[in-house]
Amino acid sequence: MKQYLKLLDDICRHGVVRGDRTGTGTKGIFGYQMRFDLNEGFPLVTTKRIFLKGIIYELLWFLKGDTNIKYLVDNGVHIWDSDAFRYYNELCVKHGVLPVDMETFLAAAGMESPIDGYRFGDLNNVYGYQWRSWPTPSGEPIDQIRRVIDTIKNNPTSRRIIVSAWNVADVEDMALPPCHTMFQFFVAEGRLSCQLYQRSGDVFLGVPFNIASYALLTMMIARECGLEPGEFIHTLGDAHLYLNHLDQAAEQLSREPRKLPTMRLNPNVASIFDYKYEDFELEGYDPHPTIKAPLSF
Repeated sequence: MKQYLKLLDDICRHGVVRGDRTGTGTKGIFGYQMRFDLNEGFPLVTTKRIFLKGIIYELLWFLKGDTNIKYLVDNGVHIWDSDAFRYYNELCVKHGVLPVDMETFLAAAGMESPIDGYRFGDLNNVYGYQWRSWPTPSGEPIDQIRRVIDTIKNNPTSRRIIVSAWNVADVEDMALPPCHTMFQFFVAEGRLSCQLYQRSGDVFLGVPFNIASYALLTMMIARECGLEPGEFIHTLGDAHLYLNHLDQAAEQLSREPRKLPTMRLNPNVASIFDYKYEDFELEGYDPHPTIKAPLSF
């Protein structure tokens, strides 16, 4: 994962300090690209331990088209809890409802709330909804993921094999506007490659998740379409480190990256919509110890 470490180093050396919506402050650069050959190993950062369980469950949650955190909470994944709780509190203020505490909120995920049309844990029309149910003016949803797979199988040279999460009509009403906004697939010489455009990347906490998630998605779609995985190309707009993560970034840069692991997918799963957590097996992952860092929202 030398590509990722180079990004960290470039931000530390050349980044510009700016304010941000969280009030924490960032140091960042604008416009950056990394390339990962998926035949060289699964691109999971080795200079600290990464929460792979969260990556897999979040991806499966996106592919279900789900936008409520209940599935994640039920499986012990809490990476969306804070965004969901913040969004819930904003709705409570808007509707004049007294909010419950976080523990009660998580226990009630998926249940109807006193706010009309809102279930505890809803995030509104975030990633899963846009991927699987993009709304059209006629009211009929578009399943972008299924359309991508059909196009790869039937028209692999198309230059329109694209999924977008940036629905302008929905952005302002989402709990969190999509950071990874658009991705495109490319088929050549029996290999499937994917390029992601990410408008905003929290390079210490979020970007390692994004790299692994889209690499895994590319592998899953390649398997279903009878192709070998090619490259994952990660293009970032605003790539930043929060100022309270600079020491942790420096610690990572002091560590020598280790050999990439291998990700194995259950060969008996025919459709990407049928995968379960148990269908993924990571071999040879030997990372450096976890580096703890404060969250920034």
